[in-house]
Amino acid sequence: MSIRIEDGTIFLEGRISAEDSETLLLAFQDRPDAVVSVAKVQKIHLAALQILLALRPTILGTPATPFLSRYIFGS
Repeated sequence: MSIRIEDGTIFLEGRISAEDSETLLLAFQDRPDAVVSVAKVQKIHLAALQILLALRPTILGTPATPFLSRYIFGS
């Protein structure tokens, strides 16, 4: 799975698909104050990105992909 939860942190890893969006939303419903690690994200579906934009969690890390790093996660 592309989403892993440990100690109040939601780790997004690899390719985050539209199907992962429901898992992401449920993770935030259980842990509204969770932070999100994006260091290992390769691709992210717009549905998952919309959840992050709507909820505005604290984002940790920088994706290795230049496009995601520069234009999506603003590093």
